[in-house]
Amino acid sequence: METRKQKEIEYYDKSARATDGGDFEGFTPTALNSFRFLYELVAPLIKGKNVLDYGCGNGIHTGFLAEHAAKVTAIDLSEKSLETARKRFNTQDGLRIKFLKMDAEKMDFPDGSFDVVFDGGTFSSLDIAKAIPEIARVLKLSGVLVGIETFGHNPILNLKRKLNVLRGTRTEWAATHILRQEDVKLMSRYFQNVKLYYFHIVSWAAFPFLRFPSGKLLLKLLEAIDTALVKIPFMRKYAFKVVFIVSK
Repeated sequence: METRKQKEIEYYDKSARATDGGDFEGFTPTALNSFRFLYELVAPLIKGKNVLDYGCGNGIHTGFLAEHAAKVTAIDLSEKSLETARKRFNTQDGLRIKFLKMDAEKMDFPDGSFDVVFDGGTFSSLDIAKAIPEIARVLKLSGVLVGIETFGHNPILNLKRKLNVLRGTRTEWAATHILRQEDVKLMSRYFQNVKLYYFHIVSWAAFPFLRFPSGKLLLKLLEAIDTALVKIPFMRKYAFKVVFIVSK
C-alpha cells in the first residue's frame, strides 16, 4: 500500500469516534446551509436507488442516505471509522446498509453497479486523477455523482490548512489536495454535465462560534453576505464549500 494511503488510514483510525449526529467541525453538518442544500438536492435524487456512500468515514451521512435510498453500500479504508459506523447503524434500525473496507481508488465493484455515488468530502484524501475515472466506471450510464467538498482557492483557508498540518489535525496530503478548479475540469472529461454551487465565502469565520447562541446569529448574517458574493463570478472560487452534481 502506498505510504500516503497508510498515513490517511492511520489518521482516520486515530480520530474515529462515536458521535450522536455528526462531527463536522464539532457540530452537526445541517447547521450549515451548504449541507442543508446538499441534503435537499440528494433526497429526491436517491429515492428508490442503489447508492454508494463513497468514503463513508464514521457514517456521518450514511443514515440520511439509507432513509431515502433503496440500498446503500458504504466504503472506507479506515477500519476504525467503519467500526464506528457499524455501531451507529445496526439491523434493528431497519436501514439497508452494507459497510465494506475498500480502496476508493480501486473498487471491487463491477462496471455500472450504482445509480448514485455520494461524496461527503473524501476527495482530499485521494488521488483525484484515479478517483474520478473509477467513480465513472462504477456508475450506470444514467448515473449521477453528487456531493460536497472543500474548495482550495481561498488563501486564508489554505494558510489555516497548513497550520492544521503542524497541529496534527490534518495530513499533509489532505491539506495539499483540496478540490480545485483544475479538478473540476477533470470531472468534465468523464461526465458531460457538471454543476457547482458555492458556499461560505465569508461565513466560515462563524464556524468556531456555533456552540454559542451569538454564533448562530453571526452565521446567518455572514451567510446572507455569501448569498450576494456568490453572484459575483470571480468571487466564487474563494468559497469554502462547493456542492456538485455531475452526470454522464
